[in-house]
Amino acid sequence: MNKKISVGLAITIAIIAMTVTFSITMILAMQLYDRTVTAVQEKATMYDKLAEIDNYVRAGAYYEINPETLSDTIASGYVLGTGDRYATYYTAKAYSELLDVQNGVLIGIGVEVVKDSSGYAKIIKVYDASPAAEMGMERGGYITAIEGADVKTLSTKEAVAARLRGQEGTSINLSYLSPLSEASDLSIPLSAYEIPTVEYELLGNNCGYIKIRNFSSNTPSELDYAVRQAQSAGAASLVFDLRDNPGGLLSAAVDCVDLLAPAGPVAFAETKDGTRTELGASGASEVEMPMVCIINGSTASSAELFALSLREFGKAQLIGAKTMGKGTIQAAPQKLSDGSAVVITVAKLLTGQLTSFDGTGIQPDIEVLLTADEEQTYYDLTLDRDPQVQRAIELANSLTLAPSGGQPASSGASSQPAGSEPAGSEPASSEPASSQPEEGGDGEGEDGEGE
Repeated sequence: MNKKISVGLAITIAIIAMTVTFSITMILAMQLYDRTVTAVQEKATMYDKLAEIDNYVRAGAYYEINPETLSDTIASGYVLGTGDRYATYYTAKAYSELLDVQNGVLIGIGVEVVKDSSGYAKIIKVYDASPAAEMGMERGGYITAIEGADVKTLSTKEAVAARLRGQEGTSINLSYLSPLSEASDLSIPLSAYEIPTVEYELLGNNCGYIKIRNFSSNTPSELDYAVRQAQSAGAASLVFDLRDNPGGLLSAAVDCVDLLAPAGPVAFAETKDGTRTELGASGASEVEMPMVCIINGSTASSAELFALSLREFGKAQLIGAKTMGKGTIQAAPQKLSDGSAVVITVAKLLTGQLTSFDGTGIQPDIEVLLTADEEQTYYDLTLDRDPQVQRAIELANSLTLAPSGGQPASSGASSQPAGSEPAGSEPASSEPASSQPEEGGDGEGEDGEGE
C-alpha cells in the first residue's frame, strides 16, 4: 500500500511539474510573440510611412532625385533618430577615408586648415613628405580658391578639407597666397602621405613636450619613440599636450598608458545591464619621470581616458580646462553591403578605478584658461607664447625638484618630429574599437569613437 501511495504521489508531482512548466513556457512564448508582433508592427508602420512619402515626392517633385544621395540621407536620418548622439553613419567614401585616418595614411595634398576672419582657409600645418610640402606650401599661407571656387563660399573647415581629398593620381587646382602675400595658382597631385599623431621637442629647462593629436594604430609606437628621444635628449620631465584631441582608437590609448604607468587595470566597459569587462591593463614597466597633461574642452574620449588614467596611477597632474566628457564606447564600424558603415554606442567607458567621466568631463588640477582672443587665434600661438604650455612647463619643472622626483638633467640633442618606429621594437597592435578620425586637415573625418 505504501509503495502504491508513493508511486501515485510521484505521478501527481510529475503532472504538476509538467503543468507548471507548460504554463511558464506558454507565458514566455506569448510575451515573446507580443514583443515580436509589436516590433513587426512598428517596422511596418515606419516602412509604410517612408513608402508613402516616397510615392508622393516621386509623383510631383520638380527636382531630379539622386538615388545614392537619397539612400545615404535616409540611413543617416535613421541613425540620428536613434537618439544615440555618438552613433554615426559613414558613406562608402567616408568609411574608406576613416580607415585611412586610423591607419595613419591619407590621400590628399597634406595640409591642416582653419577658417579665420578673412574667410579663407589658413594653413596651420603642412605634413612632411606630402604633395603640399613638395609644392612649397607653408604654414601661415592661405588657400583662396579650389578648382576656381572661392573658399569664402565654403562655410566650415570640414567643407574645405573635403575638397582637398580625392583619388590618388588625380590633381587639384588651387589659388594660393603665401605667408609673404605672394599669389600663385598651383596644380597639386593628390597622393598618399603619412599623418603622425605624435610630435615632440625639448623645451626650456629640459622639459620634453609631446603633442598627441589623436589615437590611431600608430600612436603607441610613435609615443614610445618620442619618449625615448626626449629621455636621450636629457628631458627631466614630460608634458603631454592633449588639447583638441578628439580621441580615436581606445585600444591605442590603453597601449599608450601601458607605456608610462605601473601595473594595473586601465579601462573597463560597462554595458547597459551593468556588466563590466576589463579592456586592458598596464604592465609592470613604467616611465619614472614627472608628467603633466594639458587638457581643454575639446579633449575627448580616449584622450580623456589617457589623461585621467595617468592621474589615477599617480603619474601626472592635469592642467588647463575641463574636458568634453565623452565617456562612452562605440562598436567597431559595421560595414554594410554597399561599402558604407554604421557605428553605435555599446557601453560606458570607465577607468581602471571605475571612474566615469561621461557627461561630466575631467576637472584639471590647475585651471589655466585662454582669453577670448587667444581662443579665437589659438593656431597662431607658438609654444613660447602659449600660456597653458608655459604654465605646464613651470609645473613640470617644479615636480622635478620635489623629493619624489629627480634632478633636472643637462640639455641634450635637438628634438625632431616623431613618426618613425623606435629601434628594436614592434608597433603595438590595435584593433578598431571605435571610429575616431583625426580632426583638422584634409584628412578630417566625422567624429565618433569609443574611443
